[in-house]
Amino acid sequence: MKQLVVVSGKGGTGKTTVTAALAALAAEPVLADCDVDAPDLHLLLEPQIESREEFHGLKVADIDAEICAGCNLCTEACRFGAISESFVVDRSACEGCGTCVLVCPVDAVRLVERVSGEVLESGTRFGPMVHAHLRAGEEASGKLVSAVRAKAVLAAEEAGSRLLLIDGPPGVGCPVIAAMTGVDMALIVAEPTPSGRQGLRRAVGVARHFGVLACVVVNRADLYIQEAEAIEDWCRQRAVEVLQRLPYDLAATEAMTRARTVIEQGDGPLARAIVSLWRELTAIMRISELDKA
Repeated sequence: MKQLVVVSGKGGTGKTTVTAALAALAAEPVLADCDVDAPDLHLLLEPQIESREEFHGLKVADIDAEICAGCNLCTEACRFGAISESFVVDRSACEGCGTCVLVCPVDAVRLVERVSGEVLESGTRFGPMVHAHLRAGEEASGKLVSAVRAKAVLAAEEAGSRLLLIDGPPGVGCPVIAAMTGVDMALIVAEPTPSGRQGLRRAVGVARHFGVLACVVVNRADLYIQEAEAIEDWCRQRAVEVLQRLPYDLAATEAMTRARTVIEQGDGPLARAIVSLWRELTAIMRISELDKA
């Protein structure tokens, strides 16, 4: 099984649009939406949820009022101000550090699991999909990404799929590391802007740090040709292959409004460019038998 993750050094580059289009071109892929902080692959694929599983992120402090001696040591020790004067824990402020547990002389405080979100397994018109919902204000998104990937790998093995296609998070933080580590290839979607070029540099750095093959596609390249050329020059100097320049095409917006991929929207300049991109990806990853384009 091959694992391909689509990432970007910043948000708004069109990463999910590209991922969804690739899903439409692959034969029987398993999909994973690892952009758990702001997932939107489901908007294009309209998954039918088949199962839900609670996700437990950071632990939270819990004070047993019957045991508590009211010594106030926990409130003084909590640097996050998560414990009130009446010894009630504000779960949205608690970081689960455990300091209150250590200072309590009567063992009235313990750390307990809290539900931070859920991992979903769904069916789509292209194949199985694993995605997630992280509750507002919750953390541990990197841990949730790992949970999504683990379930997606298992789903791919059970289905006998040869391709796990991952819509990764933007940026270069813990969620990106969790999505990228151990994959066969990272496709980095860059936009032709100075901030897009900076994001690309960081994303390439992460991929190389973890020994992941990185290739680049420049989206909406014709909107700022000079910047697109600057990106390509930077990649050329560092032996990073730029596979395609994708054109700006209103078909992408039209497809989104209809919950469709660019490929399903019909023949057009962007769809043709993504088909060419997919041909190059299958050649590099040696998964041409999955090609239904």
